[in-house]
Amino acid sequence: MLKADNNNAVRNLSALVDFSNLINSSLNVEFALNNILLTCFGKFHTTKGIIALVDDGILKVKVSKGLKENIVGNFPCIPFGKNNTDLKIFLDENNFPICREISSQNKILGVLILGERFTKKPYDDDDLEFLNTLLNIGSTAIENSLIVAELKDVNRNLDSKVNQLSSLFDLSKEFSGILEEEMVGKLLVYSIIGQLLVTKFAVVTCSDKNIQILETKIPEQQLRDAITSCEVNKFNKAIVKDEIENKFEPLAKIGIVLVIPMQIKGETKGLILLGSRLNKMPFSQSDIEFASSVGGLAIISIENSRLFKEALEKQRLEKDLEIARNIQKNLLPDIIPKLDHYEIAAFNQSARQVGGDYYDIVKLDNGNTVIAIADVSGKGVQAALLMANVQAFLKSICKQNIDLDKASNLINDLVSENTTEGSFITFFWGVLNNETKELTYVNAGHNPPMLIRDNEIIKLKTGGMILGVMQTIIPYQSEVVKLHTGDVIFLFTDGITEAMNINNEEYTDERLEELALNISAKTPNEILETIKNDVSEFTTGAVQSDDITCLILKVR
Repeated sequence: MLKADNNNAVRNLSALVDFSNLINSSLNVEFALNNILLTCFGKFHTTKGIIALVDDGILKVKVSKGLKENIVGNFPCIPFGKNNTDLKIFLDENNFPICREISSQNKILGVLILGERFTKKPYDDDDLEFLNTLLNIGSTAIENSLIVAELKDVNRNLDSKVNQLSSLFDLSKEFSGILEEEMVGKLLVYSIIGQLLVTKFAVVTCSDKNIQILETKIPEQQLRDAITSCEVNKFNKAIVKDEIENKFEPLAKIGIVLVIPMQIKGETKGLILLGSRLNKMPFSQSDIEFASSVGGLAIISIENSRLFKEALEKQRLEKDLEIARNIQKNLLPDIIPKLDHYEIAAFNQSARQVGGDYYDIVKLDNGNTVIAIADVSGKGVQAALLMANVQAFLKSICKQNIDLDKASNLINDLVSENTTEGSFITFFWGVLNNETKELTYVNAGHNPPMLIRDNEIIKLKTGGMILGVMQTIIPYQSEVVKLHTGDVIFLFTDGITEAMNINNEEYTDERLEELALNISAKTPNEILETIKNDVSEFTTGAVQSDDITCLILKVR
């Protein structure tokens, strides 16, 4: 009997030595687990077995033999050690008499579960002792294999990260050299397709709810409808399949499983929409981070492209405006003509590069002189063009020897034909008679010029409605004013009286009238300079809000 026990011990020892050599010959987890289970089958002639390992704190089946799929499928995936009741129920229901922990020095790796033997003979103490020794040897091999597998995963992830960083570095140089949105979209798509292996994709930019599709492998109308039905500003982070299906069903219906926003300073400027991968694998966090990084490079390049185009357009516009400004300056009198009985000074300053204020001094063939001032509604190019029309009309009509009131009717009709709805012109003009020292004038809705005589103000109001509102129905009226030596006439636009200071207060007609009375004894140039300085002082620190024009006439 003793000899038989010794022989059995020798066989067990030999088997364990062979097992140790075999299981440690490889660092593959599945190889180790399969050999543990096969050794148990060979030693104990068991009918079925399972090895389950702790994976992320959950006990999960890794290998099994002699079992139907439904039995393995019913294995309780539970946090190991916290709820052994479910495991015990599983063992009892499926007739598993043996369940042993597989432990290393540091932790529990999993469990070995064995069914009954072919012979129906129960496991004795020698069997259990052999099994414990087997698991002690096997646990070391399993732990080493798991460490190696983990290191391989880390290395793979590291290699992937290195490749992605290298790609991002190269892409950053590529994106920085592209100033065409279409090329940026293509480079972005090729980068993501190559890295993530997707065939269904779209890249769109969005600005003020306007959707621009740069690249797509989805029918454009379907894509546009799906994006429009989902508010773009809701996409402030990457959204994966489950959330898309729950919250953005239109995108799920066209096969989108990942949406990555392209943002600048927290504002979503575009979207990368991706379908499933060719290998059917889900997108990892690393994949999402890579796509987000590429998208960040792309949207910055797109924004730079837009800003570059805007800068070019601004330069072109500024050049055109500078040309227009020079042309407009040439439309105003270059030199104030010298008159026998009148001294004149004038000033014009546009709020922008070009403006809608206008003044003119035109000598007629009969020795008389026309003076005029006008203010076109609005500012900028449109006002400047309309002002040029008024100047052309005035110079054409005033030399045809037509009475001023009838000429005013004609100018209004011409302006009405050439203005768009909402545009109008306030206009004042008059004829200075060189012999009689009389002023015949018509005021078409303009700020009434001030005639200062004997320290009193007479406002020149006679005329009619502003120009350009409608064809003349009520004829304009003219008035003749006899001028005296020392009389001063102030012609101005509302850019002076409505000039705003930093407190949003207006300069006002009252302030101009008071100033005009105090300085009427000065020369026209001195009067003009005083007004300019006073307005400038009043508006210090504020932006000029309107064109400013002023013409001073003094009778000798």
